[in-house]
Amino acid sequence: MTEQSWEPVRVIYCQRVGEEVALEVELVYPPEWMPNQDPRIMARRCSRGMECNLDERGSCVWAGTNPVMDPFVEK
Repeated sequence: MTEQSWEPVRVIYCQRVGEEVALEVELVYPPEWMPNQDPRIMARRCSRGMECNLDERGSCVWAGTNPVMDPFVEK
C-alpha cells in the first residue's frame, strides 16, 4: 500500500507574513513490494500560501497571485 505525506524541503523567512515558511512537497512512497522505487513528488506548496492568497496584494507564485516572484529560489 502506498503512503502519502507532506514534508518540508526548504525553510525561509518570508517578509510578507513576517515569519518562517516552508516549501513542502507531497511525496508518494511506493508499496512495500516495490522497495527499489524512489518516492515521487506529486505537488509542491508553501506552508502559508493559502493565507497569502486571501490577501488582496500580489505575493508570490506559491499563493498563485504573482507568477514572477518565487521566494524559495536561491539567489
